Amino acid sequence: MEAVRNWIELIYGLMLTLGQTISVWDILDIIIIAYLIYRILSVMRKTSASSVIKGIILILVIALLSYILNLNVMTYILRQALQMGIIVLIVLFQPEIRKLFEQVGSTKLSQIFRKRSRYEGLEAGILSVADACAAMSKSKTGAIIVFERKVGLNDFAVTGMKVDAFISAELIQNIFFHNSPLHDGALLIREDRLLAAACMLPLSNNINLSRDLGMRHRAGVGISERSDSVAVIISEQSGAISVAVDGMLKRHLSRDTLDMLLRSELLSTESKKRPQKVKVKI
Repeated sequence: MEAVRNWIELIYGLMLTLGQTISVWDILDIIIIAYLIYRILSVMRKTSASSVIKGIILILVIALLSYILNLNVMTYILRQALQMGIIVLIVLFQPEIRKLFEQVGSTKLSQIFRKRSRYEGLEAGILSVADACAAMSKSKTGAIIVFERKVGLNDFAVTGMKVDAFISAELIQNIFFHNSPLHDGALLIREDRLLAAACMLPLSNNINLSRDLGMRHRAGVGISERSDSVAVIISEQSGAISVAVDGMLKRHLSRDTLDMLLRSELLSTESKKRPQKVKVKI
């Protein structure tokens, strides 16, 4: 008990000391710096710069270990390299820094400290996907569209061609047009943007799937088994619209049912317009 009381007294003393030495402006300074770091990391999170950041963190860890272990030569070399770190970072991250300033310049003051929802803009994207699927269903254009959720699909995105565009029905139809070089493979959607097209997906090994299902349907079921994604499949033979979720395939959906099902699976629970989950018979 004596040791616990000593620790409590020590912590209390430190808090009193910090309260006397740290002012309100110091706290504001820390909050601003933390926010700027968060914004920079959020911009770089889905770019190749994230790999560079990991490399920098690794170098810093090595420098710390070399200092602790008294590796003088290694410490000297890393110290000299880190002195030029700011200039190197500016050169390496020039596109990301420019993008950050563009975002800050185009953002309203009331939105600066508002966290952007990952589902912001997705509702309009769902409408575009439903419209595109309805049109492709009528023309019997085969397609597979996969919505990424919490489990990332980067391993599959790298097998196709990067798109990085806002979701639109016209662009989706052009991608899957039979003469398009991107019509084979899957179209991946991340949040409210088209991520990549012509992507290769794993096939399902479920022996209970109907024998009349082709490669697209098995790929859609396969990716829903490997991740928490939602896959929309359009049959090239019949034009039927299907959705694969959690390894289950829901077939012969109308345009409105598809729209409601995607809203139920993809929109956040905070959305006021989110409908109840749709039960579709297979």
